[in-house]
Amino acid sequence: MIDLQELCENVTQLTQEVGEFIRGERKHFNQNAVEKKGHNDLVSYVDKQAERMLVDGLSEILPGSGFITEEKTSSVKGELYNWIIDPLDGTTNFIHGLPCFCISIGLLQGNTLVLGVVHELNLDECFYAWENGGAYMNGNKIKVSAEKNLGDSLIATGFPYHNYERMEAYMEVFDYCMRNTHGLRRLGSAAADLAYVACGRFEAFYEYGLNAWDVAGGIVLVKEAGGQVTDFSGGENHLFGKEILSSNGSIHEDFLHVIMDKFSKDE
Repeated sequence: MIDLQELCENVTQLTQEVGEFIRGERKHFNQNAVEKKGHNDLVSYVDKQAERMLVDGLSEILPGSGFITEEKTSSVKGELYNWIIDPLDGTTNFIHGLPCFCISIGLLQGNTLVLGVVHELNLDECFYAWENGGAYMNGNKIKVSAEKNLGDSLIATGFPYHNYERMEAYMEVFDYCMRNTHGLRRLGSAAADLAYVACGRFEAFYEYGLNAWDVAGGIVLVKEAGGQVTDFSGGENHLFGKEILSSNGSIHEDFLHVIMDKFSKDE
């Protein structure tokens, strides 16, 4: 049995090292180095090199583990443990010189997420959590907001950038939140959104069209900080199901009713 706390400490140290590389490259980054993987889906040598550094480091930290990675730098599959990695969540922000952007790492033990790290590199805030160990940011324990009223909540979301099939329902939820909450924020990094739910800056975050590497680290943070994570139906298919609703738990049912009402019309 591995020691998840010790493992988490090693992973956060690795993200510090890789984060220094990413911040250093941002200082002289040339937009001509950007590649397009698809519509509004950008990547640079920084993403790829950072991912290689993470794969190499995590392979040493947990020998025999496998990887699910955004940039496909490793195809190794572990029998029990598999890391889910986004080396630079918020690439578009990074390319344009905007905060925020993150390293996001989750660890699957079988089918269960047991460890998560999200390192936001502009404020140098490292959020981390492990199963039954609580959630932390730079050494301080964090917890979700205690707000119980959806109307007094600040909501985060991400704009669809290539899959527009559910835009009508998405905009209906957007409209509801504008009229009935403290407002909406769009940071451009789902990993940061989830970390900010975990530490109480947002009461909830919702988005569709995301991949596992966008959300794996943040899911662990929210759950260990006392929050709740589901898909848009209230189920558990939020890691690979390409839709996620995370919250402080207290407003989850009320907001889920809004999501289900709007998106049910889209089916």
